[in-house]
Amino acid sequence: MSERGARGEAGPAPAEANGETASLEPADSGPATAELRHQLAEMQDQRLRALADADNVRKGCAAQVSHAEAETRARVAARWLPVVDNLERALAYSAADPDAIVEGVRAIRDQALGVLAALGFPRRDDVGVPFDPARHDAVAARSDPDAPAGTVLEVTRPGYGEGDHQLRPAQVVVAEAD
Repeated sequence: MSERGARGEAGPAPAEANGETASLEPADSGPATAELRHQLAEMQDQRLRALADADNVRKGCAAQVSHAEAETRARVAARWLPVVDNLERALAYSAADPDAIVEGVRAIRDQALGVLAALGFPRRDDVGVPFDPARHDAVAARSDPDAPAGTVLEVTRPGYGEGDHQLRPAQVVVAEAD
């Protein structure tokens, strides 16, 4: 039942009688109504343009991010190319003196560590430092009478980076209390 019917007024409104909702447009379609329709059309057009502009900005930003990521990957890969070149040289001389090959592999490892350090992820030497769950993953604990409890006794996998720029935590063996 319509609100008018509940108040005791005569029957439902004509649009409500057949299940339709009443139109929001005034019955009078004079010059003021035409001006309001024109303003509404302009605002709807402005809204659509603003949405299109926002979508274009989003697409432009996504393209810039993608381009920056590609450039970064290329710069990092370029830093690793000399390491790969030296590994290939070492493999080419695999029939040579084993001591010379081991020394060459050590030099290449040092070169790789230098690349990581230049990228902001230096290798950490964590032996003897207090265990820090933000920098270390404890993989074992053992008793050591010469070390205080909670001290890193051994690094099974080194960690790289510092603070918020940690590439990975170190896996360590920690001294336990006796």
